[in-house]
Amino acid sequence: MRVLLTDRFCDRAKSTSAQTDYFDENVSGLALRVSAKGVKAWTLHFTGPTGKRARITLGRYPSTSLAHARTLAIEAKSAIAGGRDPRGAGDEMTVNDLAARYVEIHAAGLRSADEVKRRIYRNIVPLIGNVKLSELHRRDATRVIDGKRNAPTEAERSFQDLRAMLRWAVSRGDLDHNPIEGMRKPQGSKPRERVLSDDEIRTLWNSLPQALARSPEYQRVIKLCLVTGQRVGEVVGMTQSELDLKHKLWKLPGARTKNGHPHTVPLSPLAIELIGKGDGEQIFPNDTRDPSLAVSRTIYRAQDRFGIPHWTVHDLRRTALTGMAKLGVAPVVLGHVANHRTTTKAGMTLSVYVQHAYEKEKREALELWADRLQGIIAGGAEVVQLKRKR
Repeated sequence: MRVLLTDRFCDRAKSTSAQTDYFDENVSGLALRVSAKGVKAWTLHFTGPTGKRARITLGRYPSTSLAHARTLAIEAKSAIAGGRDPRGAGDEMTVNDLAARYVEIHAAGLRSADEVKRRIYRNIVPLIGNVKLSELHRRDATRVIDGKRNAPTEAERSFQDLRAMLRWAVSRGDLDHNPIEGMRKPQGSKPRERVLSDDEIRTLWNSLPQALARSPEYQRVIKLCLVTGQRVGEVVGMTQSELDLKHKLWKLPGARTKNGHPHTVPLSPLAIELIGKGDGEQIFPNDTRDPSLAVSRTIYRAQDRFGIPHWTVHDLRRTALTGMAKLGVAPVVLGHVANHRTTTKAGMTLSVYVQHAYEKEKREALELWADRLQGIIAGGAEVVQLKRKR
């Protein structure tokens, strides 16, 4: 669709399909691409030196204004007229160009692709997207960090994203060297240490039907996080094909775990009861792009209805593992329950010579914790430590 682009039009533009290109009447080839979700990006369509049609991303709207997009398009067209490909060497590329390639080619294969893309286009591109790679300086990385000074964890991760992008550019030959290599990453926030007390566990468990009355599925997710000690993303994404209820096992493929390694979780009777039978492949059907984030946001919005001090869903995993430790479960078994490779494969000796998967011990630990949990919820049950065989 060809229109005379104006700031007002760009601000109100919407897509009539999966994505719509609005081509500028003033600068040929320049288009505002609008996705069905409302994401707007500037693209330039051109014929390269080889005679093939190509497209380059110039930036996102509104961080890259209409006037600036036209300037970038004209500069790129000048390069084309001079026989140069605007997608070529690093001295012609901007951080914006690199971000588009990195997200499309490299980050798309990461398990955290959506989160990486979000951080890049929220924290990096708006601040330094128009900086040419050849002119990129450490102070630009500092601008990214300072932009998130009040969110230390976000600042740390955004710096790591920028560093990863630049290292990738060097590995491909788009950049001769990484200008921020050797910079110290910003200090992230202190890791949470919150563990729910027995009284808090009981209060939380019993408050869920009222606190999350409109989210019965999330009630079960929260309870399963506490019963199994697994991550919320793994629990909320549980499928029928991962379950072997005959042998009381939940088999997570590597593609669904944080460290990329397959993980087997023995299921206690309480866990099986919470899972239920289900009608479809998804145990917890949802239509959100990031179910784990949806659970976390639901918990955040309902904090004043649980009757206990502020908590997060990851605190439940920490609470479960701490509870098992109090019951006498050995650290190496806890590592296998949590699928922590740093514990289960800590060194050459363990990783090469010890191939025992601790399946029996994991089942004993999880069933012992489930029994203890039911006692807590009922308002009684003293801690009984796991007896060690001599």
